Amino acid sequence: MIISASRRTDIPAFYADWFLNRIRAGYCTVPNPFNRRQATNVSLKPEDVAVIVLWTRNPQPLMRHLAELDARGYCYYFQYTLMNNPRSLDRLSPPLHISIGNFQNLSERIGPEKVIWRYDPILFSEMTDAGFHRESFELIARALRDSTRRSVVSIVDIYKKNKKRLQEFCKPAFGLDGPAQNAMADLMPAIVDVAHENGMEIFSCAEDVDLKAYGIYPGKCIDDIYIEETFGMAVTHKKDPAQRKACGCVTSRDIGVYDSCLFGCQYCYATSSFEQANINHREHNPNSPSLIG
Repeated sequence: MIISASRRTDIPAFYADWFLNRIRAGYCTVPNPFNRRQATNVSLKPEDVAVIVLWTRNPQPLMRHLAELDARGYCYYFQYTLMNNPRSLDRLSPPLHISIGNFQNLSERIGPEKVIWRYDPILFSEMTDAGFHRESFELIARALRDSTRRSVVSIVDIYKKNKKRLQEFCKPAFGLDGPAQNAMADLMPAIVDVAHENGMEIFSCAEDVDLKAYGIYPGKCIDDIYIEETFGMAVTHKKDPAQRKACGCVTSRDIGVYDSCLFGCQYCYATSSFEQANINHREHNPNSPSLIG
């Protein structure tokens, strides 16, 4: 079984102690996202877990626990989001120089092949046009040279949870029509060149738009081939039926809970209410079997 920790929230940044408590206990409980009264047990015993995929913008709180994960025999890798968006868009993400330093330290600790750089989602707006993203991507790519082997990009997806927030941020419009379509055509070839210049493969994530013409091929964040090459183990090749059609990830079990991340990113699909996320975090008990509740 592959554990995803987590597409729904940033466990390394905000719930590292809970995560290690559940590792020590050998299980956690995960509420049904559509019915909180229902919950299932998920084994976290080393013999039941093939790989743990850790999604984060700040691994620092978890890094002090990595030696214990290693000693217990777990395999893991990080999907690390690192951008340079305006504060009005990414309200509480760590400052760029801090994020780059954390990324470099993590890579030095576990190896560059186990830290994947995510520059996503890309949002086109008056403040974040193609030129902005081109400069930001190049700045970060140069800083992460030799600290990662793979970069992942995607275009922002619009959901009911984030549409109103983005409409307020992106005036007059956002999306892939008109100017944004032209911006994408201007940006993508440039970042492909930058990625390759800095020793990185580049893939897209769950992207409905075809980016292959720019040299960006569909990737898998939970990737059976990558896991086999990195850890020397065979895992399921079955596409995860719980993910979107465009998502290529193989089957995993996510142990996170929606509305519990505190970063406050305006485009976040996993947080419908920043207020509720703060309430859930305040009520979080690191000794509970479930992340929230």
